[in-house]
Amino acid sequence: MIVVLSVGGSSINGKGEPETAFLKSFAKIIKKSRHRIGILTGGGSIARIYANAARKLGAGEYEADAIAIASTKQNAQLMIAALAAEEIDVYKKVLDSFEEVKSVQNRVVVMGGTIPGITTDTDAVLLAEALGAARLVNVSNVEGIYDSNPKTSKNAKKYSSMGYDELIALATSSDQRKAGTHFVFDILACKLIARSAIEAHFVGNKIKEIENAIEGKKHKGTIVK
Repeated sequence: MIVVLSVGGSSINGKGEPETAFLKSFAKIIKKSRHRIGILTGGGSIARIYANAARKLGAGEYEADAIAIASTKQNAQLMIAALAAEEIDVYKKVLDSFEEVKSVQNRVVVMGGTIPGITTDTDAVLLAEALGAARLVNVSNVEGIYDSNPKTSKNAKKYSSMGYDELIALATSSDQRKAGTHFVFDILACKLIARSAIEAHFVGNKIKEIENAIEGKKHKGTIVK
């Protein structure tokens, strides 16, 4: 099976510096898996800081996106370093296009963001479509999909499972289309997983939860199908 992981930047550099312990543990579960793997890395706090700084200096949203994309690629290179240290068959270059992805034969490929205006959520789904993946695992600092922000609402309800239409409705209410903003999953990404019937698993960044989602085992997050 082919599995794509969208790894949020909050898991890679959530405290202002690279989370090397997470990257090492993550690489170990990728090594254990027998699946072919595609990985898309987000930018996290660093991307938000630079995108906001660009805006303060007078840059438009296109330029803010471009700067955020650079941060995602930096995280992708860190991911490759962690995987290579485990002697995993990973392509050593951060891939820039989905056409490149289709021509690479390594077991693991890694990408960052691609073009301004497209979030890494959408990039991850396009990577899944390009590879023909049946499963996508979204890794973030939130343990699934909630009906409201669990960080600000004590009554936020987590879904254990939901349909594509439910996810699309939830994303529609929160997608601002700006670099560095927070929402459950980009609306375009939601529509793409629906059109290709990709089973999506939303989990937190606990290693065991990620491993269970990759292997299709029970986890504490949310499954969308």
